[in-house]
Amino acid sequence: MATVGLALPQYDYSVPGTSRLAWSTVQEWAQRAEQLGFGSLWMADHLFLSIEKYGAAPGDHFGYDPIVGLAALARTTSRVQLGTLVLCAQLRPPKVLAHQLETLHDLAAGRFIAGVGAGWFEPEYRAAGIPFGSPALRLAQLVEVLEALAGGPTPRWVGGRGDRLLDVVAGHAEGWNAVWSWTPEAYLERLEVLERACERRDRDPSTVTRSLGLYALVGEDEADLHRRFRRLQELAPPGVVGATTLEEWRTGRLVGTVEQVREQAARWSSLGVSTLIAGLGALPFSVTDPDDLDLLASALL
Repeated sequence: MATVGLALPQYDYSVPGTSRLAWSTVQEWAQRAEQLGFGSLWMADHLFLSIEKYGAAPGDHFGYDPIVGLAALARTTSRVQLGTLVLCAQLRPPKVLAHQLETLHDLAAGRFIAGVGAGWFEPEYRAAGIPFGSPALRLAQLVEVLEALAGGPTPRWVGGRGDRLLDVVAGHAEGWNAVWSWTPEAYLERLEVLERACERRDRDPSTVTRSLGLYALVGEDEADLHRRFRRLQELAPPGVVGATTLEEWRTGRLVGTVEQVREQAARWSSLGVSTLIAGLGALPFSVTDPDDLDLLASALL
């Protein structure tokens, strides 16, 4: 069975009822997840983030820096792996980033995983005064970062799904991550692309660690699952879940009763996924209520 990680609340939209997310809240969720037996904790990398593309109102949301944040969590946790999902390759000079991550690796006593991506949120690049290049240029910049991290002690995972990005995974990374809504059929199609890329590079595809982030919602039974989904709808920012039905929400997500979610996790393990990363809210790096975390732990841990 795959190990289970948690995408931590990180942004001002991440915890219902808060207008500015306190670091103490992030730390409380991290420590609770470790106590419950989760195997890893993850933070994203954005100067700020808009959730308009998910149906929410326009506006930018503050979020904590993952390198600084994970360094803090390295001191308040002892067992879980800590990772980025994923660092934007262009936001820091490659050699500077490599130095930061080497330090973080030591602070975390070897528990750090460097997830890196090519970047996608153009407004933060404009705000930082960094050119947002073509997809081909951003992939080349991603390779430059991965090469700067090569030879270090930290595993390099690349996040994304495109053909050219999967070729980068095959040639330059120890692992592949995909998020947040996937059916096994769609994942298998991408996996075949990755395997062909590995074959072209004379690499054994089984040497690529596979991790998958999925929105997760578990109920003790069907009635409880419906209750928790209604709560998710109520707690999500207006427009994000809206009129979506539970049956629609199940598709491509880790959603069901305890037994159903166990079966889904087993299916992902059969496809070679070694780490499942749960997102407990209706948006990336958001949560609902701590009892959803408790029930997910009882189902999979």
